[in-house]
Formats: sequence, structure tokens, C-alpha cells
Amino acid sequence: MSFFSCGYSSSSYKPPSRLTTRVLASQSVSSPTAFPALVIVDGFNDTLPRASEISAGSSPGLMALSPNRATVLAFDSVSNSVEVVNTQKETLTGSVQLAGPTTSMVALATGSGYAAVPATPFASGPPPGAVVVMNLAAGSITATLGVPSAQTVVSSPDGTHLLVFSNDSDVVTIIYPPLVNVSSPVSATVPGFDRPVYGVFSADGSKAYILNCGPECGSGTASASVQTLDMTTLTLVGAPVAVDGATIGWLNGSTLYVAGTSPTKNLCTGQTTAAKTCGRLDIIDLGSMTVTGRTVITDGYHDRIDMSVNGQLFIGSQACTNVGNVNNVQGEVRGCLSIYNTANAAVVIPPDNGDVTGLQSFTTRDVEYVAEGGNLRVYDTLTDSLLVETTNNITETGTIIITGYIIDVKAIDFF
Repeated sequence: MSFFSCGYSSSSYKPPSRLTTRVLASQSVSSPTAFPALVIVDGFNDTLPRASEISAGSSPGLMALSPNRATVLAFDSVSNSVEVVNTQKETLTGSVQLAGPTTSMVALATGSGYAAVPATPFASGPPPGAVVVMNLAAGSITATLGVPSAQTVVSSPDGTHLLVFSNDSDVVTIIYPPLVNVSSPVSATVPGFDRPVYGVFSADGSKAYILNCGPECGSGTASASVQTLDMTTLTLVGAPVAVDGATIGWLNGSTLYVAGTSPTKNLCTGQTTAAKTCGRLDIIDLGSMTVTGRTVITDGYHDRIDMSVNGQLFIGSQACTNVGNVNNVQGEVRGCLSIYNTANAAVVIPPDNGDVTGLQSFTTRDVEYVAEGGNLRVYDTLTDSLLVETTNNITETGTIIITGYIIDVKAIDFF
């Protein structure tokens, strides 16, 4: 007999699907041949096993994963509910009703979940907007923390601090999860930013690099920027570092990669494309707090980023310039995905269309799963092109065929 708790403590344990390299893909639409669900994919060989779906509401999309990967949260955009899934049992265990839609949520190791709900109404007092605290085991809301127009929530590595970003605001709200329902105050606000939309924590959580969206988000400043926030004193450190655009970032060692689309610095210089505007990726050396490189990427609002095990940076956006048609490959085909090679600074724009809504890398495979345009693509990160696989003498190129529309993708096993 084997025992497990808080994840998989026994290597002999296998879930009902009998897989140990599972990836969940959220399929959000209903059709005569498909039902909305979280589809289980075998991440070892990119196949679909039998009985490969977990029910998760009427239209599951955005997902969040707990640190031990034992719990997945899936937001159902039809009912505005957060569906709670036990990944060990591969079953739906509960649902938490929200007051409106969310585009950002986190699941903490404590068993709590936090969702930014910008439309949360209050009978009196503060304007709409809150971060909702969820008890995932009980399927209930334990606190509603008023944060006007709360849009995005980002957790520190240890889950003791949350950064909350609001629409059209120049402040960042800090929430302290250990104090919620224990003592007061549970939050603080830090002013002095320029339309901040995202933050990247240092590995030890002592600093947060705040991305000031600036002109892309409607401020009157000339440039986006990155500002360092000391999480112990909640003070701004040093001067902001100007960048071309700043809506999403990725930290690798002492290098911070920042992507965005400037309303003025958006020429597609160096690329042969029919697109009239392009985005930018800025590379910041955190030791000197200087920009050491810039490169042209696809445009749109960048809100997805991930790095493969071999250093390929995948950057996704929404509402970008789509060129051509992937189903009619005559001429250029272009969508919302850019792949940046951190070794040689080369950029690949794959021939695909649509918004990028999910990215997932692996530590044991040179592949990246990409949800783009409702399809689940598999990229070979050694070639930055769709993976070519041969199974049972049948050659397939980089698409896991799932009926419906794929929105997000999460690996729920450590591999």
C-alpha cells in the first residue's frame, strides 16, 4: 500500500488515467461532437488517451495551478464560476461562484485561491472591483477584498505577497494572504507608477519588477518602463528603466525580458511582413538596470510568456495583426506568436494565425505546447517549428487534434 498527500509522494501512484506525464487543455465550446471540458493529453508522446476529459463547467478557459499541482482552477466564462479540480483523482471537487468574470487568478499552497474580479459590486463605499479569496476545499468565498477595477493578480514565490494591478491606475496593491481573516490590515497600496499592469518577482521574493505599461495603456508619458519595488519596505528603488513596451515579462537569472507594443515605436524594421505595426522585446540586465538589447516581435497586447528548457522564449499576444491564412499557405502567414532565441537573439514568427492564450514548457522534452487560435500546437524548440512526429507509420506535424476550441494548457505532473 502506498500513501500520498500534498502531491505525489509515492512514485508508484498513478491517477485514473494511468498517466504520469499529463497535460490539461481547456476546451471551451460545445458542438455535436464535443463537450466543454479539461482534456487530458499524454505529454510524453502528445496523444489523447481514452476517457481523457474532466468536467469543469459550461465553458472552461483560463486555468491556474497550485504549487504542488494537486489542484487546478478553471474559470467558466458562462457561469462566472471557478471550477476546482483534484488532479490526483482527475475529478471536479467543487465550484466557487464569482460576481463577474476574471482574467487572472492564482492557487496557493495553503489551499486558498485568489481571483481578480473587476466588476465586483459593493452596496456602498468602494467602487466596483475586488480580489476574491476562495476556500478551495469548501468551495466558498472567505473574503472579498475591495480593490477598484482589480484586473491582474501575481503571487510571490512563497505565496506570502500578492501584487494586484488595476485598470487605468497608477498604484499597485499588495495583499498579504497570511493575514486574511486573521488580522488587519491585509493590504497596502504603493503609488508612483505609470499604468502598471504586471510584476515579476525576484527568485527570493525580496524585489518585484513592476511593468509600467505607460502609453500603450493610455498614459501621457513618452515610454513604458520597468520600476523596482522593494517588497520589505514597499519603496521604489532607483529610477525607472525606459523600454519600448511593457505588458508581460520573464526573469531568467539576472536577465529580465519585457514585451509590449508601443503606440509610437512600432515599426517592423528588419522583418519582411505585410504587418504595419510590430511589438518589441527589451532585454534588461538587472545588475546594471540597463537595456542591453531590443528586438522586433509581433504586435498586439502581450500577456503570455514562457521559456523552454533550452532557452527559447515564447511570447504570445492577443488582438495582433494576423496575416494570411494558415489553411491557405500561399504567401505570408503570421499570427500572435514570437519565439526568441536567447542564445543568438534570432526571432522566429511561426506561420500560424490567432491569439495566443496558453503556453506550457517541459523540463524533460525540447517542446512547447502553444494554444493559438483555438488549436493546440506542439513546437520543437530545437528548430522553433512545429514538431514532426511519426506514430504507427503515420507522420503528423505539430497539432494535437482536439475537437472544439482550446484556450489554456497546463502540465499537471512534474516532468
